[in-house]
Amino acid sequence: MNVQDQVIAILADQAVLEPADVSMTSRLEDLGIDSMGIVESIFAIEETFDISVPFNANQPDASDFDISSVASIVAGIERLKAEQG
Repeated sequence: MNVQDQVIAILADQAVLEPADVSMTSRLEDLGIDSMGIVESIFAIEETFDISVPFNANQPDASDFDISSVASIVAGIERLKAEQG
């Protein structure tokens, strides 16, 4: 399973949707994922990919990790994994 598929599975689980209902252009708010759900999703992503996501739930706009869409999350994970390389 690639990064994209794993992220979609995590977010679909958090949003109580089928993975087929989540696309790369989906925005977390459109999926119905609230701020607590975002935090839980970040924890699941960190655990799944064994990475540390630079995300501050208190200041999401100031974070160095773009959570605005599924595509931006996938890109962020791939960047973090490459940096850990």
